[in-house]
Amino acid sequence: MTHTRAAIVGLSGTALTAEEAALFRRHRPLGAILFRRNVESPAQVAALAAALREELGETAPILVDQEGGRVARLRPPHWTAFPPPASFEGRPEAAAEANAALLGAESAAVGLDVVCAPCLDLRLPGAHDVIGDRAFSDRPEEVARLGAAWVRGLHAAGCIPVIKHIPGHGRALVDSHESLPRVTASTAELAADIAPFRDLAASGAWAMTAHIVYEAWDAERPATLSPRIVAEVIRGAIGFDGVLVSDDLAMGAMRGLSNDLAGAAIAAGCDLVLHCTGVLAETEALLGACPPLSDDGARRLAAARAAMLRGRRPLQAVA
Repeated sequence: MTHTRAAIVGLSGTALTAEEAALFRRHRPLGAILFRRNVESPAQVAALAAALREELGETAPILVDQEGGRVARLRPPHWTAFPPPASFEGRPEAAAEANAALLGAESAAVGLDVVCAPCLDLRLPGAHDVIGDRAFSDRPEEVARLGAAWVRGLHAAGCIPVIKHIPGHGRALVDSHESLPRVTASTAELAADIAPFRDLAASGAWAMTAHIVYEAWDAERPATLSPRIVAEVIRGAIGFDGVLVSDDLAMGAMRGLSNDLAGAAIAAGCDLVLHCTGVLAETEALLGACPPLSDDGARRLAAARAAMLRGRRPLQAVA
């Protein structure tokens, strides 16, 4: 019997290769994530999603980073150019919810049922612009207000949202895609960063970890690899009991931190790990070392899907 690994992995191109399919039969990941290299047209993406589910099962989650603005894998001419989240600051919740519902509907129509959005990070002056207009606001209450609307819209479209980057990327001075940020803010200052995540902790969304060292909480390990931050901050102070997925373990921030990043992230308390390169040898190494999906992870996945089904409704009810 093949045990499902607690991993979401990238693919090399626009179709599932025979080598990838064979690997997935040996070491089955829970699901996959698509990037621009995997996207050509609606028919092609739908066929790729169908091929993945034939190998991984009909409920296998297929993820996409589709925030709007700079971060969008589905783009014109086949898909809508959605505005960046920052453009909704100060606007009615109904506008944000309708935008997210339409964005989600375009994703769901081609088989992509988990949308990695919204960012609940704060847009803070002086920070690296890797977040920038991906964030709704610099005010926690505004981020929470619009983030809740975004979650409702994605649920309405039949998608599971992924709030990110828990417990907050807004203070990072470097891009975690390139190197490991260290945040020196006090616990009192960090209370503002975690406030939107706490407000949406019971929303039914997944959450994606930040590859950031928060010195006030754990001066040695980034949140993704820190049992203390997961237990005391994410599960504790924030109160999040949903699916916790790591950010991409292939990012520059994670270089040299562990010889077994998947095992370390799961041991720290993540339910799933994300590995996005799509390079077959790297995916094989990751899956070979990755622990199986835990019972708690399976329970949280089921709860997230149930929350989405409760929130699903006709788009005209949102517009």
